[in-house]
Amino acid sequence: MPSRQETHTLSVRLPAGQTEIDYVDVRGARPGPHLTVIAGIHGTEYTSIAAAREFARSVDGERLSGRVTVVPVVNVTAFWARAPFVVPEDGRNLNRSFPGDADGSAAEILADAVNRHFIRGSDALLDLHAGDLPEALEPFALYDESPVQDGARELALAYGLGHVVRQSRSARTVGGSTSATAADLGIPSITAEAGQCGILDRPSVHRHLRGLRNVCRSLGLVDEPVEAFPAPAEHDGWLWLRSDRAGWWQPAVAVGAPVTAGQVLGTVGDLVGDQVGDRTDTVTAPADGVPLFITSSPAVQQDGLLLGLALPAGPRP
Repeated sequence: MPSRQETHTLSVRLPAGQTEIDYVDVRGARPGPHLTVIAGIHGTEYTSIAAAREFARSVDGERLSGRVTVVPVVNVTAFWARAPFVVPEDGRNLNRSFPGDADGSAAEILADAVNRHFIRGSDALLDLHAGDLPEALEPFALYDESPVQDGARELALAYGLGHVVRQSRSARTVGGSTSATAADLGIPSITAEAGQCGILDRPSVHRHLRGLRNVCRSLGLVDEPVEAFPAPAEHDGWLWLRSDRAGWWQPAVAVGAPVTAGQVLGTVGDLVGDQVGDRTDTVTAPADGVPLFITSSPAVQQDGLLLGLALPAGPRP
């Protein structure tokens, strides 16, 4: 059958008006699996968006066995508003709003549309992310415990990042996400993170592109040998540490550097500085692990997120 590459627009009616999501759909010359790639769930994670844009243009339908759908920017209003984390219309995190609700708030309506039009019907899902404007980040891939977790782990290994986190179904730190929703539908999926602090840097874009192309090889979408990457550090869940109060956050550790239980991770102090009588709270590690993202902004609110501590996994057979 002849190959086809088409650009489409999904129109979604939100309470404040219409939003239009552009995407590329490539149908190969031969039958095969359907891979869906989405990015821009968070509108200022630019390395992942840039990689999705470039990947969409590079897919060659004549060499493709199957179908590839690429959505470079899902949260379009956040992209234009330069709004980190949330859908501007309701202030909610889109990646905590899946599977969505067609009668809900803006984020829930958008999540429902993405679920129905892009996640359902896929054979594999890659959700591309990066460290948002106030986030330092060590590249990693996340997948969820599910009956298809082995397939999801294979996607993570093929993506070739240095850390892989498995999230248990009973203790989902990241609930309401695309990858958790896909797992519940029986679709192998990962969240792939590379890039940090909202910076559009070429090495992080390259990490995403390298991973995307290797996943295509591993799924048999293209007839090329799969690249073998060094074995990543694998983690079984993680702890997200939050501040007890608003203040000036000063991290004492770096992303990707292992820490031990009880080690000082940073401090939250008063805004006037280190003066006599000031209150300074010390944040320590509750367990051994590796910080995979750290809030890089000194400004934290009460219950503000400080860092994500990935926990060590047990031995694998």
